[in-house]
Amino acid sequence: MKKISYFLLICLFVQCQSKPKKNQEEKNTSSTVEKEDSIVVSSKITKLSLAEANRLAALPLHCMQEEYPNKLNQTIGSGEDLQSPKALHPAFYGCFDWHSSVHGHWSLVTLLKQFPNLENSAEIRRKLAQNISKENIETEILYFKGKYNKSFERTYGWAWLLKLAEELHTWNDPLARELETNLQPMTDIIVQGYLDFLPKLNYPIRVGEHTNTAFGLTFAYDYAKTVENNTLKNIIEQRAKDFYLNDENCPISWEPSGFDFLSPCLEEADIMRRILPENEFKTWLHKFLPQLSSKDFQLAQGKVSDRTDGKLVHLDGVNFSRAWCLYGIANQFPEYKHLKNIANEHINYSLPSIVDDNYEGTHWLGSFAIYALNTAADVQMD
Repeated sequence: MKKISYFLLICLFVQCQSKPKKNQEEKNTSSTVEKEDSIVVSSKITKLSLAEANRLAALPLHCMQEEYPNKLNQTIGSGEDLQSPKALHPAFYGCFDWHSSVHGHWSLVTLLKQFPNLENSAEIRRKLAQNISKENIETEILYFKGKYNKSFERTYGWAWLLKLAEELHTWNDPLARELETNLQPMTDIIVQGYLDFLPKLNYPIRVGEHTNTAFGLTFAYDYAKTVENNTLKNIIEQRAKDFYLNDENCPISWEPSGFDFLSPCLEEADIMRRILPENEFKTWLHKFLPQLSSKDFQLAQGKVSDRTDGKLVHLDGVNFSRAWCLYGIANQFPEYKHLKNIANEHINYSLPSIVDDNYEGTHWLGSFAIYALNTAADVQMD
């Protein structure tokens, strides 16, 4: 009897000891599955549907012929230069400043191109034709030829003007042919501006705002490839290599600065992705941003504390900027597909808040959202 009792006690002890071990194994298995799922399952984002396109089109449509408030960013050479925004820039006087007006026009063109049944399409087409007229572009050119205006909008506004020209060039519509023809003399001036400026730029500008060199090169490169302007394409390729080929360990943990609306590190990767062969780019990216290859890589969104502040709301822009750069890498290189999760999270943070009554953001952020969503549409989702 004693032997039987002793045996039962031993069995009970062994059972009690083995049970926690089983639970721990189950816990570890569950944790692993959860971790793997977090890599595979992407956060969902709003697709650029007709409904979303209508929502975003309302932003530039509202302000493209709204003259005030306005920031001219003008160098005054004489009293004759003191004219109204519309007199100086009859094509691109709305949406607070010249570059925002330009990419507002791009927004409407790209949305009409994708969604011919866009609400207010007749009004949009009418306003595009009114603004980008032959006469208005001639006046815009006179401004750029002014003694003190050679660096006006260099290179951020220049880049968006070429993005608008590219969008018109690839839109199969009679209105597009009319607008492209009207805009062409201005497009030629901007192209020549790049050709004159890039050989003289000894060092790239790495800030997260308008003068960022990598961003300025990226949109210009897209235009050059699309219209087969090999002179512009070749000089951008060479200067991008001069500026960035030897860069390593970009301090992305320092981003964003307080007023950034572009990601200095990721915009640089965006231009190098375009100009380098695949294997060269992968080698370069591994040295430049080695952490991106990790499935556990995280990047917190830029947090906006006050969307009524024209500078602080820039951080919504940096979220869209990061998103389109990350989508570009994920789309081109399947081993980086985990980056789309981070891109989605950045869009989800900012997209719901850009359609409101705060003109500080609404006059420009729609364009950034549209470009990011267009890039996301190219990414193969799980």
